Amino acid sequence: MFIKGPTTVPEQIQLLKSRGLTIDDESLAFEYLSHVSYYRLGEYWYSLQFDKENHLFKPQSVFSDVIFLYEFDRELRMLLFDVIERIEISLRTKLIYHLSHEFGPWWFQNFDLFTDNRALVKTLANIEEEISRSKEKYIKDHFKKHKDDQRFPPSWKTLEQTSFGSLSKLYGNLKNTIKSKDLIAVELGAVNHTYLPSWLQSIAQIRNYCAHHSRLWNKNLPGSPKLLSKPPFNWVNDVPKQHEFQHLYIHLCLMKYLINIIYAENDFTARLSALLQKYPSVDPNALGMKPNWEEEKLWKN
Repeated sequence: MFIKGPTTVPEQIQLLKSRGLTIDDESLAFEYLSHVSYYRLGEYWYSLQFDKENHLFKPQSVFSDVIFLYEFDRELRMLLFDVIERIEISLRTKLIYHLSHEFGPWWFQNFDLFTDNRALVKTLANIEEEISRSKEKYIKDHFKKHKDDQRFPPSWKTLEQTSFGSLSKLYGNLKNTIKSKDLIAVELGAVNHTYLPSWLQSIAQIRNYCAHHSRLWNKNLPGSPKLLSKPPFNWVNDVPKQHEFQHLYIHLCLMKYLINIIYAENDFTARLSALLQKYPSVDPNALGMKPNWEEEKLWKN
């Protein structure tokens, strides 16, 4: 049975010091541990330990390095959340526009258009929950004006309240014979429906990490996106191998590929480069970054 009790912040500081972590500024450590939980920070000092079972730190491990990793990761999430926002809004716009013109305003409730009915039921349940929580005036006005209409509001209202995860699931679940599915893929540089669903799935997962303040640095990511052999727009020459897909870099490349199409004047490269320069002690290999990533055509704008 679990028998450990809670510890005070001063006790946490002494515990870290007894395990070999150098803390030069205990007031700084107290401030962070008072506002950022021990176990959240623990995700960043884990890599500094040589004995993971007994939680013993490598020589020269210092608390300030832990804070650098934490602050870098926090700013990285903020940067990616900003980039993903543009991708999400573009996907939402294209789904609403193309599928509403092809199949009408309630295409997302048409089971004939989807491959997996059970998955669609789950997605619609999530959408219903999102709609029920909405405080938007146009949603409330729609239900007030159309009391006898048991359907969702039309897609241009409903999907504006829908999460990126639900949007990506709707797109991925569309039958491959749907013209709009390929059209959206073409407009986003993915050629056809084969590739885009896996891109959206991995980006949606990263968005969830960002939204829930989860660690991205040195994280093994679950997504395994399908890559085009000859993308129609600028891509990287040094393409990560399949076993490297667990690192963030390939997912950053996909975001950059999409944002270059959606918003050509983006400053993603400059902001990512500036972030890495701001925190020089952070190992870019933990993100899977290639040595000359900034020289790739994909990143040169």
